Amino acid sequence: MSRAAHQLLDHPRVLEDPVALRIVGASGAAEIRARTLRFNASLARFLRAFVVARSRIAEDALRASVERGVRQYVVLGAGLDTFAYRNPFPPERLQVFEVDHPATQAWKRSRLLEGGIPLPESLRFVPVDFETDTLAERLAASGLRPDAPAFFSWLGVSMYLTRQAVRGTLSYVASLPRGSSVVFDYAVPPATLSLVRRLVIGAVRRHVAAIGEPWKTFFEPQALSAELAALGFTQLEDLGPDELNARLFKDRSDGLRTGRLGRIACAGT
Repeated sequence: MSRAAHQLLDHPRVLEDPVALRIVGASGAAEIRARTLRFNASLARFLRAFVVARSRIAEDALRASVERGVRQYVVLGAGLDTFAYRNPFPPERLQVFEVDHPATQAWKRSRLLEGGIPLPESLRFVPVDFETDTLAERLAASGLRPDAPAFFSWLGVSMYLTRQAVRGTLSYVASLPRGSSVVFDYAVPPATLSLVRRLVIGAVRRHVAAIGEPWKTFFEPQALSAELAALGFTQLEDLGPDELNARLFKDRSDGLRTGRLGRIACAGT
């Protein structure tokens, strides 16, 4: 809904995602138009800006990887991500693997069907439970070549997993051939934030915990950088709100900008 609202309420767009509107359907679009005050509340705008920013950063980095010859794109915890359905690259240049929990994938496929969105030839669904399944085995069984580099996006997931599960996934990406990379967002420890920001984070955490998805893992940027280097990543760009706003939201007449709820790491080998 945030990505769909961005298509309707924000100009210019940071992320062009018309498929988001088709997934939420006519009723979702009507809700956005009817409840603009809710979608334009401060927290909703901060969250929407971060949602579109992380997708834009990931897709920009993906395009750079494809230009360098990477032919495999893995969307971890894909949810309702729409890249595969607006993929500008032909199948021989980029294969897309959507990884998610089987139940979530079934729900997504029903939304795609209702929206009349066809499944592209370049897409493969990979059902995985990050806490119990072996990601490498599931991807290999779905056709991912372990002898070739791959690009991974992992958005809106790390904070919901245990630290061990996050480290295991990052270790797997680092173990792939040189030229592999991952873009993921993460939450910083609330204790490192100001009182006002801790209150905002607290409200978000209570909301997601109430629907059964509590935040479990936080990273301090410098400690994360050291951990990524220890895993074998040799390139790292860590983007906080100041960097994101300067890159994607500068000089906007509508004032859209991301808050300090998370950061985006781009790590490569």
